[in-house]
Amino acid sequence: MRDVLDEIRRWYDAGESFALATVVNISKSAPRQPGAAMAISAGGEAVGSVSGGCVEGAVYELGQEILGSGTPAFQTYGYSDDDAFAVGLTCGGIIDMFVERVSPTEYPEFPEVVAAIDADEPIAVATVVYGPGQVGARMIIWPDRHSGSLGSERLDAAVLDDGRGQLSQGRSGLLRYGADGERLGIELAVFVQSFSPAPRMLVFGAIDFAAAVTRAGKFLGYHVTVCDARPVFATAKRFKEADEVVVEWPHRYLEAQLAAGKVDERTVICVLTHDPKFDVPVLKLALRTDAAYIGAMGSRRTHEDRLARLRAEGVTEDEIARLYSPIGLDIGARTPEETAISIAAEMISKRWGGTGKELRQVEGAIHRESLAVDA
Repeated sequence: MRDVLDEIRRWYDAGESFALATVVNISKSAPRQPGAAMAISAGGEAVGSVSGGCVEGAVYELGQEILGSGTPAFQTYGYSDDDAFAVGLTCGGIIDMFVERVSPTEYPEFPEVVAAIDADEPIAVATVVYGPGQVGARMIIWPDRHSGSLGSERLDAAVLDDGRGQLSQGRSGLLRYGADGERLGIELAVFVQSFSPAPRMLVFGAIDFAAAVTRAGKFLGYHVTVCDARPVFATAKRFKEADEVVVEWPHRYLEAQLAAGKVDERTVICVLTHDPKFDVPVLKLALRTDAAYIGAMGSRRTHEDRLARLRAEGVTEDEIARLYSPIGLDIGARTPEETAISIAAEMISKRWGGTGKELRQVEGAIHRESLAVDA
């Protein structure tokens, strides 16, 4: 929903009703992940995407119907054949969609959800999307409180527990229960959409390559911090796209972030200094964190020297095995921008379990299950 938030906030604040279509479940090679959304205004404007173009027309029509009736709908779209008038996914995937009408009267908690998203505070929205329960019933979940009800105390308790688990991991997905929230049941489905703070990218080394990596990180949705001990290079003017620029020795900054609990399993760390007095101390720390990705820039010679220094500092082989060095995929990159794409591609490959090969050389599904999904 983040990608349509600005538009639907404007409609909501104006007191207008709109239809909100959300992908709640996918299988096979579906193009968008759970949480992807498309909104249709009362005036006929459409924003967002739920399938990359395959079923948007049908969803638009369904959204207009629901704007009129107010009755939410659960709709499945699967494979479409060569019939030009068939509605479906030519990629062979399957997506489950939930479409509802949203207005200040029907969704009074919406401003609280938006405020939390804007403030980078974790929040989740749990909605009954099909089954014998109250379809469309909604519960808002924070780490320390909740509001709303899904129809029964037992269902509320089960979803609150599971929803907080989803929220802590930044995951969105469909949960199934019995009619009254029984754990072993499957006839009632609740979609939990988590809005966690943006994952962090820590870029150490205020060089020209870091500026390009910062731009790539922002494009991918990261909260980007650039850190360097040299104040003449670590300036906001040089890194306009960064969320923050810090003048500090890299290992000291990382120590402080670890102590504050601000490095987690979604964090990516890019060490671009290729200077042992900077990169060895920070890598020694980084390789012992839960960070999703740790990469370091440098030539083959720099890489071998770095490994020797890390081993001399007591870094184990298992820890060294987590290091992506030299950083990036082999795409022939030379410029800072090309190198940033190479690094971003490696991070994406690590996250989704990709091979890094040309797709024409790989058999099987193009889209893989995520190792850690962010809403």
